[in-house]
Amino acid sequence: MCGRYCITSAPEAIRALFRYREQPNFPARYNVAPTQPVPIVRMVEGERQFALVRWGLIPAWVKDPKGFTLLINARGESVNEKPAFRNAMKRRRCLFPADGFYEWKPHGGGKRPYLARPVAGGPIAFAGLWETWTGPNGEEMETAAIITTAANEEMAAVHHRAPVIVPPGQFEFWLDCKDIDEKLAAGLLVPAPEGSMEVYEISPAVNRVANDTPALIEPYSAPLDPAPAPEKPADRPKRVKDTGQGSLF
Repeated sequence: MCGRYCITSAPEAIRALFRYREQPNFPARYNVAPTQPVPIVRMVEGERQFALVRWGLIPAWVKDPKGFTLLINARGESVNEKPAFRNAMKRRRCLFPADGFYEWKPHGGGKRPYLARPVAGGPIAFAGLWETWTGPNGEEMETAAIITTAANEEMAAVHHRAPVIVPPGQFEFWLDCKDIDEKLAAGLLVPAPEGSMEVYEISPAVNRVANDTPALIEPYSAPLDPAPAPEKPADRPKRVKDTGQGSLF
């Protein structure tokens, strides 16, 4: 599962990696949470496009989003079979720019947070899917989900799942829904190469969505007592451990 992540690279570095025409200017985000606006990169009329969507996919066939489970992740092993994802897998694949993601490891009676990020540094891309939901009055909302797969060795020490990380050389293959079908594209839904990620404990301050500072990604020496679990707002959508309202910009 991926329930929080960070985007810390400069906008110029992200644009250089993903090669979209738009020139968005945005601050670093150290605690991106479900339901917030998040950036994705998708293919539109043969060109890569930067767009802001809500994190938490809503399929087009949903009648009332208020009663629908928030889908922040899609399992790579079943993404071509699940009704909620299979149409997006065919026609609306995307990439999530990121610099790392958070996961919580059980410890004693609580959980401790960890950050996983590339050893080489710099931004990376999570495989994703996006959809447009249209309401009864013609209102539209674009949403997206991150695809996950089995964790590689270093990440499995914390959690058994992890986001699919798409190598830069495969961006075009993943985004090309016109010429690359969903079965071929699914070949990219594999764990990150061994040794490509570093994973280390961070401060429990990340548990609060309101905390969004560089201190969150610094290594942390935890006390012997277990840290409290991430906050669970009373009005959170079902099956989502961490939610937060806010703007990317």
